[in-house]
Amino acid sequence: MGIGTESGAAVSVKDGTRDADGAAVEALLDAVRAGRAHQVPKLLEPLDAAARKKALGKLKALRSEVRAWDWKRWNEAARIRRALYVAGAGCHTGAAATATWLGGRDLMGWDPQYGVLVLSVLEGRDPAWMADVAERLAKRQAVAESSYELIHGLVVRSGCPVPATDGYVLGWTRKITDGKLLERLREDPQTPVLVPHALAMGETPDRLAWSVGPEAPTHWPTAITTLVADGVLGRAGVVDLCVSRLLRGGRVRDLRFPLEVLRLLAPTGEELRERVPDWVGMAADAPSPVAGYAQEVLAGLAAAGTLPVGALAEMTGAVLFRTEKKLVRAQLTLVGKALARERGAAGELLPAVAEAFGHEDTGVQERALKLVGKYLSAVDAEVRGELAEAAGLLGPAHRQAAAEVFGDALGEADPGPYEEILPPVPAPEPVAPPAATVAVLVEELVAKGLMEEPVAFERALDGLVRHAHRDRAAVAEAVREAFPKTTWSAPHHFTHYPYGIQVVLAALLGLLERSVIDVHRAEAPERDSCVHEGLSGILDARLWEAAALVGTDELPFLLATPTLHTGGIDPSVLVERLRAYRDTGAEPAPVDFAQALLRVLRGDPSAERAAGEAAALGTPAGLRLAAWLRDEDALGARVRFFPRGGDRASGKWWLIDRIVVEFGERAVVREEFPAAFHWLGGAVRATPRRCYHWIDHRVQWAPVFPADREVLAACLLPATAHSVDGDQRGTTEPLTALAEAGGPVGRAVHLALAFGLGCVDSDDRLRAVDALLVLASRGELNARSLGAELAWLVAEGSLKPNRLTDAVRTAAATGAYGTVWTVLEAMLPELLGAEKPVRGLGELLAVAADCAERCGARGGLAGLEAVASARGSSQLVVQAKRLLNALRQGADQPLPERA
Repeated sequence: MGIGTESGAAVSVKDGTRDADGAAVEALLDAVRAGRAHQVPKLLEPLDAAARKKALGKLKALRSEVRAWDWKRWNEAARIRRALYVAGAGCHTGAAATATWLGGRDLMGWDPQYGVLVLSVLEGRDPAWMADVAERLAKRQAVAESSYELIHGLVVRSGCPVPATDGYVLGWTRKITDGKLLERLREDPQTPVLVPHALAMGETPDRLAWSVGPEAPTHWPTAITTLVADGVLGRAGVVDLCVSRLLRGGRVRDLRFPLEVLRLLAPTGEELRERVPDWVGMAADAPSPVAGYAQEVLAGLAAAGTLPVGALAEMTGAVLFRTEKKLVRAQLTLVGKALARERGAAGELLPAVAEAFGHEDTGVQERALKLVGKYLSAVDAEVRGELAEAAGLLGPAHRQAAAEVFGDALGEADPGPYEEILPPVPAPEPVAPPAATVAVLVEELVAKGLMEEPVAFERALDGLVRHAHRDRAAVAEAVREAFPKTTWSAPHHFTHYPYGIQVVLAALLGLLERSVIDVHRAEAPERDSCVHEGLSGILDARLWEAAALVGTDELPFLLATPTLHTGGIDPSVLVERLRAYRDTGAEPAPVDFAQALLRVLRGDPSAERAAGEAAALGTPAGLRLAAWLRDEDALGARVRFFPRGGDRASGKWWLIDRIVVEFGERAVVREEFPAAFHWLGGAVRATPRRCYHWIDHRVQWAPVFPADREVLAACLLPATAHSVDGDQRGTTEPLTALAEAGGPVGRAVHLALAFGLGCVDSDDRLRAVDALLVLASRGELNARSLGAELAWLVAEGSLKPNRLTDAVRTAAATGAYGTVWTVLEAMLPELLGAEKPVRGLGELLAVAADCAERCGARGGLAGLEAVASARGSSQLVVQAKRLLNALRQGADQPLPERA
């Protein structure tokens, strides 16, 4: 009995311990489920290693459960995640696993108090272990930035070196920047380590780039120069870091901080002389503010007589290649002063000056020629010959002046008859067939992403439909294996909006309920919808239809897959596709067939023959295709503009608020096409409206109308207006496809080009230039119509002349001087005759004069003579005289003078 009793007592104690641990674990879980993060440290204290391991398994399960909740439980989930963040940290034992848990995006928060709680549960861990966790967290930028207090606490407790990483520095600068910045930097032992890293970062932390004056207590450059003066930071190291960062280049926003630090440090003459190659490199390649500083430095060295002539020559040749006229003119002035001091340097400097003979600004060319002419006598015959040869780069306006400088050495100018240079007409490129096997299909999806450029997207969608029709189970299994499980972990995601092929893949995997698919298939643009909604709605309708039918006998393959890179479909190919549908007994899916009709090339030479073959199929779809191919009435779109209104306070007339895109009443579209297409038949109200949607799916818009580019152009105008009025970028992406599409070219296309040429972003303007040149090479550009549209847009202030000038100068520089001149010839009279002078018109006239000189344009231009006869030497007057001279070249008509 005694032994039994003792044994029983032992079992009872063990069971009691097990029960106590279980109760403690449950108490911890209850607190986490309730989101009581502040109770977690106390509840972790009684748990031993085994209990914590047990609790960790349940915490992971709870984390997975919370991940699957929908947005309606967001607040509850956020509270639980904060508690999970603390509890999981206390239950993990390995440094790598702990860092992974603390770096989980779903658990992290921006509130530093939860980092303090984590530190409390990690108290007493081995210092090397804490240092390992700190290092792992610091290496992940987003984690380090938001978890700075936690990482810093681990660093202090472990005594490990400060982790100088981008993320840690971002968190540090956010923490330390306030009205006592200088004091905090002095007291923080991390300063000597983290300030150098901040100076070297590719992207300057926001706090360091704040636009505040040097007198502000939060001005980092002032604080750093004070620390240098105090000896907290080494002067040579800081100067080297600033110079190195400026040499690496980047965005002006990121270079402003090291540049300002360098200016405030005011390097000594010796420090400047030691780095002459660095200043020359900045003057050549750095953004304008940095190049301007380097030019100032080198000018100072030259004035002091400590800049070698070779360095000045190297710098000059590089700067004169730049487009910033301020820098170029300053460089010519600098060289002129150097030559005035040391005439013997002309042999090295004048060949560098001759680089400006090819500059786009004729004023710069003139200054360079005068400088060369002034010191030409100081060079030998060999250099004089080189300069005379370089003078061939000068524009026709300076030919006579160059002849006076170089005499017979200049040679005869015999360029021969003018020849317009345009890009070759793009040849239609056939679209490759879809992936032959499931493995190749999935490989393409993984490698290229689920949303691609149009041709890749169409091929992938068609390939998915074809293979799913043959073996749905095999495709579904391959997709599950190829993509991470997290991709499909939240089925509700796909109920909000389709995201490319993802929505079809989700349906294939059974993640979408049929009722959800049916609801989205029935959606159509409302009467007050914008054209952006209409365009994206067609793509959405195709995706939801494919989601409903993928893997069934109703959709063996897609009819709307393009046969050409423009998105167009060969009429005879579409007939063969319909024949295959007829032979298998399948009926075309309504949205797929409607898109195919919009893509079929009705202007193709084979269209009439294909229409007869389509009618001979004897199916409703064949008859519809035959009627569509023979229908002479294309989809119609008209663009109108409401009178100027806008913001009276600012005096701004927003272009986007005035555009009216109107679609004609097309009974065949309203009656025979699915609801998603009815807006093309006049179902959407024609009224100006500002679209506040994110401009998504841009690259997918062009292939919707590869045979009706006027419709596409009209649809692009509201989006492109965002790039003219505001700072939206990328809206001209479809213009290249627009230029290569089919159908007539009317007002909408020319307006789309005009808007593109006036966009705020240079890349957008460049795409518009490419489209203009392609249309010109195809003989489809009406340059005078484009000029007329540009004229009123500039005259009323909707397009900024400086942006337009940049665009047309770029177009002309490709060799299309005649095309650009024709555009400007139609545009300039209205601007020259404007009641209020058009700002920047002189620059535009300079481009026009260059074009006229090179292509040999002759004749008159209304309003030009009056401007050229004005007093003064402004750019406007000078360029007006130059253009008038070019147009009168060879005619015995003197330039009008005014006393």
